[in-house]
Amino acid sequence: MTAQNYIQSKLDDLRTPLGLEKIADDALVAEAIFKAITSKKFRKYSLSPEQSDHIKSSIALNIQNKEPIKATLVFGGYKLWRLEETPEVDWAELFSLMYYTNWVKPICEIYEPGIWFDFFSDDVIVPKMNNVSPDDTKIYQDSFKKLLVFLKAYQPENLNMTLNRVGDQYESYQAFETDLEDQMKTLAANLEGGLPVLNDVARATLDLNVRTTPEQLADPLWHEKVQLMHDGYAQVKGRRPYYRQPDKFNIMTTPLNGMLAVGTTKDTIMKFWIGAGVLKPRDDTFRQIIFSPNQLERSQFELQPISIVGLSSKNFSKVRVLKEI
Repeated sequence: MTAQNYIQSKLDDLRTPLGLEKIADDALVAEAIFKAITSKKFRKYSLSPEQSDHIKSSIALNIQNKEPIKATLVFGGYKLWRLEETPEVDWAELFSLMYYTNWVKPICEIYEPGIWFDFFSDDVIVPKMNNVSPDDTKIYQDSFKKLLVFLKAYQPENLNMTLNRVGDQYESYQAFETDLEDQMKTLAANLEGGLPVLNDVARATLDLNVRTTPEQLADPLWHEKVQLMHDGYAQVKGRRPYYRQPDKFNIMTTPLNGMLAVGTTKDTIMKFWIGAGVLKPRDDTFRQIIFSPNQLERSQFELQPISIVGLSSKNFSKVRVLKEI
């Protein structure tokens, strides 16, 4: 099987109904939806009692209001500058969107209002924190929206995937900056020396994401200063109040702040915005993988040409196929 045939077949599979019937009884449909959301087929980590209770209550609230089940995935909203795919989406985003579609398909079949799957973008902080051009984040947003439109043709009608932004929760960019500065000052006032203490893992994460300037490299405390901005941003008023709602449950690729961790593909937990999509041969088919920059550097690939109607970006004209060594 070629990469072209494989990807097209997986897209077509999204259209194939599971054959589940609508459930009219509220209690029974709530139980079935919870079972689908927390299925071990998709969930990568254990679920705490608090997470479980919140998911159940959010489901019940939406059923009571006859509204779609509401899921929110907070994400970077940019493509890592280290990748040759930047600044547009690539197979990593497509593989993840397909994975999430398969995850929630049962809900769409058994529950008439369906599901609202919202991607909530942190791109407003990226130019300040990671030194990525605002033009590049805008290109990423546009390409992500185009990908959502493309995939809609393969999804259940009552699945609504959207892109919303932290920046849009403010009346102006200046209002966001003021909020950020206030939060950073509050945090700094409660830290010895005004800066956080970092371990090696935190430093490595910053090294991966931040496109350091000469001024930063000359500053021995640049890691700590960027981390303070990161921590201050996590507290801004336009962010958590959006997704920390009684009728929403929250998703992340790995465990974080009580969010449901479901990864990005069946075999991957790597965040799609800081990785690239790769196909791994297996028998006469493939596995969908997302590789980090380091994994890409350590691996060898064959590039297979791809032509799928509706996917016109440069990143969808070919796909990396992992060579077995």
